[in-house]
Formats: sequence, C-alpha cells, structure tokens
Amino acid sequence: LIIILFFEMLGTWSFGDYFKKEAIEWAYDILVNSYGLNPDRLYASYFGGDESMGLPCDTEARDFWLQFLPPERVLSFDKKANFWEMGDTGPCGPCSEIHYDRIGGRDASKLVNADDPDVIEIWNLVFIQFNREPSGELRQLPNKHIDTGMGLERLTSILQSKRSNYDTDVFMPIFKEIENIIGCEPYTGKLGAEDAAQNYRDTAYRVLADHARTLSFAIADGATPSNEGRGYVLRRILRRAVRYGMQTLGAKPGFFSQLVPIVATQMGSAFPEIVTKQKEVVSIVQEEEASFSTLLEKGVKYLNDLITSGTISGGVIKGEQAFYLYDTLGFPLDLTQIMAAENGLSVDLEGFQSAMTEQKTRSRLAMKSKRLAGRDALTLGAEQIDYLQKQSVPTTNDFSKYILKESEVTNIRAIFTEQGFLSNVDSPSSTIDTVGIILSTTPFYSESGGQVADSGVLMITLEDGTEVSLDVLDVQTYGGYILHTCSLLDSNDNLIPLSSLKNGLQVKAAVDYKRRGKVAPNHTMTHVLNYALRKTLPDSNIDQKGSQVSDEKLRFDFSLGRGMQLQEVQAVEDIVNKIIKSELPVSSKAVPLKDALGINGLRAVFGEVYPDPVRVVSVGPEVDALITEPGSDEWTSYSVEFCGGTHISNTREAGAFVILEETAVAKGIRRISAVTGEDALRAMQQASSLEREAAGIEDAVKTMKAKEGSDGELAALDENVLAFRQKLETLSVSQVTKNRIRGQVEALQKEVSVLKNQAIVKKVDRVVKVAREEVRSLYAAGKRTAVLQVNVGSDAKAIKRVLEDIKKEAPELSFLIVSEELDASLSTNKLTVSAVVPEAFQNSIKANDWINVALKAVGGKGGGKAGLAQGSAVIPAEGSEGVMKGILGDAEKYVLQVHVH
Repeated sequence: LIIILFFEMLGTWSFGDYFKKEAIEWAYDILVNSYGLNPDRLYASYFGGDESMGLPCDTEARDFWLQFLPPERVLSFDKKANFWEMGDTGPCGPCSEIHYDRIGGRDASKLVNADDPDVIEIWNLVFIQFNREPSGELRQLPNKHIDTGMGLERLTSILQSKRSNYDTDVFMPIFKEIENIIGCEPYTGKLGAEDAAQNYRDTAYRVLADHARTLSFAIADGATPSNEGRGYVLRRILRRAVRYGMQTLGAKPGFFSQLVPIVATQMGSAFPEIVTKQKEVVSIVQEEEASFSTLLEKGVKYLNDLITSGTISGGVIKGEQAFYLYDTLGFPLDLTQIMAAENGLSVDLEGFQSAMTEQKTRSRLAMKSKRLAGRDALTLGAEQIDYLQKQSVPTTNDFSKYILKESEVTNIRAIFTEQGFLSNVDSPSSTIDTVGIILSTTPFYSESGGQVADSGVLMITLEDGTEVSLDVLDVQTYGGYILHTCSLLDSNDNLIPLSSLKNGLQVKAAVDYKRRGKVAPNHTMTHVLNYALRKTLPDSNIDQKGSQVSDEKLRFDFSLGRGMQLQEVQAVEDIVNKIIKSELPVSSKAVPLKDALGINGLRAVFGEVYPDPVRVVSVGPEVDALITEPGSDEWTSYSVEFCGGTHISNTREAGAFVILEETAVAKGIRRISAVTGEDALRAMQQASSLEREAAGIEDAVKTMKAKEGSDGELAALDENVLAFRQKLETLSVSQVTKNRIRGQVEALQKEVSVLKNQAIVKKVDRVVKVAREEVRSLYAAGKRTAVLQVNVGSDAKAIKRVLEDIKKEAPELSFLIVSEELDASLSTNKLTVSAVVPEAFQNSIKANDWINVALKAVGGKGGGKAGLAQGSAVIPAEGSEGVMKGILGDAEKYVLQVHVH
C-alpha cells in the first residue's frame, strides 16, 4: 500500500450555474481531448440508489455517461462508493467517479473500486443536491451545486506513463536529493517483498519525500509540531520520517531539515510562501529533529532488545511496552506498529489503550499530586472500610460543607497511615510524613462530581494542651468515611510525631475558603454554561458527558456531532456573562427524588444514579418555587440541575466568564475550557492588549506600504509579525478573540509577503538593468561569452527573469551568471549558478560542463543540458568574496580553454 499524505487536488465548482450534464461533458472533454487520455481505458461510476435513504438510482448521471462510454464501462455502486457527505450534517449528494485502466485492452470493470494499482480513480464529480439535517433527514437544496476533485499526482502518473505517483517528476528530484544528502543507494521503485528484501529502502525514500512536502507546507502555513491536536499529527509525521532516514537509509542526525530547500525549489514557483518561509521551516524541523534523534536511538535499542530477548510471547508486543515507547521515549504508536510488523510482530492495542487510560487518570489527578507534594495518596479499600464498621465508627457527617464558617469543632474518629490504622500499629514509623484522619463531622468538600477537594488545615489539641496544625492536602470519600490526607510537617518543616495523635482528640477544621471562593464560581458557571449551550444549540440534544472544576478553570464535556461555529461560541459566552451581570440568586436544597424529577427544564447527567433525597441547584428561582409549581414553562429559562457540589450564592460573584477553547475530545464529544473571576478579567485584559498590539502591527504594515522599505526593514517586520503570532498562541484569552486576531495576523503576514515579493521584483529590475547594460557593452565590443555576478538571491523566478532578459538583449551570447543568497543569521551562503548557450555554440561550449567547472572547487553540483543548465553550492559566509572571485575565474578559464571569446 502506497499512501501520499500531501497531494494536490485540481477542482471545479459551480454554485447553481450548471449541473450533471455539463460537469460530465466537460470532464470527458478535458481528459480525452485536452490531456489525450485513451477513452477506451475510461470507466465511470454512478450512485445505484439506496432504499434505506429513500433515494433512487442516479439514472440521470448514468445516461449522460452513456453518451460517451459503452454500458459495460458505466458502473453502478452503493452509497459507500458513490454518495458523498461532508460530515454527519450538511450538504451532500450522489457522485460519479472517473477511473482509468493503466494497462488497457481488457475488461477491467471488476477492478474498479477494488484497490487495484492499475485501475485508479482520477476524478470525482460530486452532485450536491441535498442537505443532511441534524435529524438525519435528507432535504432537497433549492439550488444544485457541483464540487469536483482530481488528483494531480495521479493524473501526472498517467500522462507520464508511470505506474506509480512516486515515479513521476513530482518526486524524482526529491529522491535524487535524498540520495545526495544521505549517500545511500538510489531509489529503484520496488514494493512489497522486493522492497522488504532491501530493508524497505524504497519505502524510506517515499516516506521522506512525502513527509518533507507535508511538513514544509504545513509549517509554512502556520502549524507547528506539538503534543496536541494537529501539532501532534505533524510531530508523528516528522518522527516517522526521521526514523526511516536514520534506521533504514543510515542517515546522520540533522539530515531531514536539509530536504526543505528541494521542496521549496520544486514547489516555490506555484507556492511562493514555501520559499519565503523556508528558513522558518528549516529552523522548526531542525529543532524537532534534534530532540527526537536523541530519543530515536534509545527507542530503537529498546525495541530491538525486546525483539532479540525472546521475551515477546505469541509474537505480540505488550501494551505497556508500547506505551513506554510512546509515553517515555516519544515513539508514536503507529511507528511502533510499523517496526513490529517489519519483524513479523504485532502490538497489543487493547493493552496500550488500557495503559493510556491509566495515564489519563494520573493526569486527572495531577493537581492532587501537586498538593500532595510527591507523597503517595492514602486510600481506604474494602478491608479498611470493613474494619471501621466493625469498630462501630460512624460515617462522616459533612453537611456543614455547604455552610461558610471560620472553622468547625469536631474530633478524630480514626487515624490511618501507610502502615494501617494507628490503633493497630505497635511501632509507628518515625519517618511517616503523611497521615489520613477521619473526623466525626467535617466542613471539607471531598472530591466528587468533577469538583476538586477542599484544602485547609486541621488544628488539633494534643493531650498536653498544645496545638498542632496539619495542612489538608486531599479529601476523599470511601464508603461514607471522609479521609483527610494531611502533612505531618509543621511550618518549619519539622516532623510532628505520629504518636502524639490519638482518637478522640479535639480538632478545629478550617477550610481554605479563599481557594474555594475560586472553585465555587467555576462550578456554578458549568451549570450556566450547560444552560447556555442548550439555549444556543436548541436542536442539538446537548447532554453533559463530564466536567472538571478546580480553582484554576472549569472544563465541560458535552455531546455534539460537530465543532461549534465561532459565532455560537460567542453567543454562549455572551449568555453566561449576561446571567452573571443579571445578579441572579443561586439556591440549593435537598428534595425528594420523585418531586425533583418532575421539575420542568431540569438537567441531569444521563446514566447517573442520584440519591434520594437529591440536592437541586437553581440559578434564578428558589428551589421551593420549583417544587411548588414543577410544571411551569418558566423554569426552562433557567439553569436547574442535580448537584452535590459547592456553589456561589449569586451569579455576580463569578465576575466574568471567558471561553478559552472549544475542541473535540472524542467522536461526537466536544469540550469547553473556561475561566471566571480574576482569571477571566485577566484574559480580557490580555485580549485587549493583543488587539492593541495587532493594531500597531497593522499600522506598521500600512506605513511600510506607503514607503519603499529596505530588505532589513521588511525582514524585521516579518519577524515581528511571526513573533506576535507565536505570542498569541501561548496566551490564555477568549477563543473567539484569539481566532479573530489570528485571522488578522495571517492577513498581515500575507501583506508582508507581498511587500517582500514586490521588493524582490524591484531589486531584480535594478539588477537586470545593470546586467543588460553590461551585456550590451560586451556585445558591442564583439564578445560572445560573458560571466556575470547578479545577486538576486536564490529565488527561482528572479533568476529566470535575469536569464530571459539577457537572452533577449543578446540572443547570440553564451553566458553564465552567479547569484549569492546572503543571510546574516546563518554561517553559510547559498550560490545559484545558471548557464545559457545558444545552439550555434553548443559544439564548443556546453552549459552543463560550464556549470560543473565553475562549482567544482566549492563542491557544488549542477545538471542540465548543453543549452541550459543550473547548479548550486553552499559556501562559508566568512570569506565569501574570495570564493566568489574563484568561481567567476574558473568560469572564465573554461571559456578560454574551449577558445570561445
């Protein structure tokens, strides 16, 4: 199987102007009459209908195709192959695919859509005539549209009579550069067993070429490798390429970034941003490559040791071993699978996912671990709960967690350590620094319902009358017993003797209400957020799928089969802030479950088992009013939920609300992360600051437009815009604001790119003018050869312009030009050398020989023909003037040797 991650798509669109007849006629016409494809090798497919969708066969498309192709090459397929949908909802419709048989002279109808490499789809004509509603219903669109897509690489392979996309001139120059950089055996185009016999060398070539293209475009477009989302996709791609290069082709660390220039050379004329962003792409790839190269050797060694150790059972690498490679050594799972398959092994994916789930659990408890300062959390299991019950220790009464007071006087009922209950330990360890305390009553909130546990202190009066203060690090409930995990270190880091603690001692339990004062608004606003989502997306059947509330932020997971539009995110944020400004009271009360379930508009988590009575939290109306008139339609305008968490008493206490991110966490599950209070106000201030800074950059771009900025000024402006964009991505501000500013910055980057291109054009104009004058002078003096230095950098378009203008000025002149790319930030400069020789002089002087003579001393390489050739070399920036003189001199000597003047 050969896969291309990055490919170019040719397309046509119509928004109501034409439909099936024209799309089919024009597709056939351009393929046969313009591109010259053999019509006898073309096959067309159409939608055969689907009873479950209530759609008949697309006879209209079929009949149009029968005007050009015989019935045996017009084929019917099901909805999987010939009904196009953009997602769960949205525009959709039947499609018609055009397939081509590379071999011909046979009936290949059974090979269409059969994954045969010689019968390939080249063009898909999509007839958009329906809209898929959220309910699943298909509705006819008022206007019918066309959207077609044809693979450029596939078409190229056909036009060049190549069996694979990789055998075309799209990839061969990159393969040649890989061979030059690494010094490995050349690409031979082998597949399957033949490639396996040579250690998958050609697979490595294909991976490197494709991934270099993918990363060059993605990074130039603003994406960067990271550990999340699209960034992690890029990181996996890069690491896969580095592994193939180093392990399969024997490349040295740092090789991969050297492929970026050839991609820029290949694609730069059509995509100039690849050239303008080349240095940035190289820098990012170099950094990523360096960080992974150090891990790669360890990972390969670990995997090879596993394979050779004989400890792998049943030919399957254990899930925890694959996860170690992923989590510790940075090996993407698919990379481990590839290496395993190459050795006839597989990976326990279920075990890997189990290890991943455990890791996510550890991540969820990261805040707790931070508060525990590296200590192991104490937990009560079935054995410990059974012991407490047999000792007649009553469960903990925590009702006072809903009542704010300075402290609560209570007493110790049980003391638990890593050695067990203290009453059962004869000789407690003197080094224990963490203890679990069960109280008769507690004002502390134990972690539950997505809300983090309270923190605070327990002030214990010892038997001698002295008082010790224990910091509460974590609070958890086990079978009704609330365990307060505390530190035995006092304020001076002295260890409080465990033996000084006894059951029955009096305790003043004091919650850190300042911290809870940040948790409570976050919790209440998750309720309001739930309401706002349902208000904004009334037809989407929003259901809560999870939440996490801390003193830092809130996180809310909900069901939705698509990403939210920015205007929807803004609408949700506006609703929440409006409710905050409305200063609605927040009330809660324990209510019989049967009565609570009758409240109109009540929200509960699907599948959750609630106690009886259940606590109802209402934002707006009093709970008593809800119970008195449970069926009132008025209650649907408020947030009413079951919840055992702690909340604010009025929405004004939340201060403000800002959505930081709306993203996918799983198929059909979305997540909103947000902040309230001071954090929200800080996010708003940062957003305002960013908007002012963006406006300043916009003014700078306008100023640069109004004057002719120097190369240095344009480069500095470009760097400022890039630095601002990077800063934007790191700050916690409103997602809507960030997206808006990101769009503004992207537009500014394009404007700066235009300014730089305009500057290049003007520079080239000046250089061309000087070159033409020099050539005119030489030509007038009877010279028929010239060696010129024309510094227009390495821009392909600029060099081409110089060549064409000189040829126009002196059509009988044989000439060689040398252009130097200067870069103060690098220790090397790039030389581009081009030579043109008219046909009348090619018997005595050859452009390709001339190029190689000029570049020989600096180790450069060139290629081409007797009439036109080009080459390049990299020289040290220091002393480049002397090197340049040598190159020009060698070029002059060649002319003298062949006696052409």
